[in-house]
Amino acid sequence: VQLQASGGGLVQAGDSLRLSCTVFGLDRAMGWFRQAPGKEREFVAVLSRNNRQSYSDSVKGRFTISRDNTKSTIYLQMNTLKPEDTAVYYCAAASANPSSSYAPVRITSYDYWGQGTLVTVSS
Repeated sequence: VQLQASGGGLVQAGDSLRLSCTVFGLDRAMGWFRQAPGKEREFVAVLSRNNRQSYSDSVKGRFTISRDNTKSTIYLQMNTLKPEDTAVYYCAAASANPSSSYAPVRITSYDYWGQGTLVTVSS
């Protein structure tokens, strides 16, 4: 299983950016996490198989997670970016679960991880 994240870059505060993650052959809840320099990896957003969404408080109202099944791709639309959003962003596929509403927020609930894409927000 391969997850390929892309779309990171250098932007200014207030700008928008869209991250993409392509994953083939998995029907799982999909999540985005991030890790800032010197900090632990943290939850950002998750999308269940039936499109239930959940967000961390720090990004709620600014970020949107979505999927395009025809392209096997998960997106993270990031608006009104702040310098504190600077981090390496990782997409991940959750462990298998019979519930289509399964939308875990814990790192340990994810089986597969992409390589990460760097987002830098300048002030």
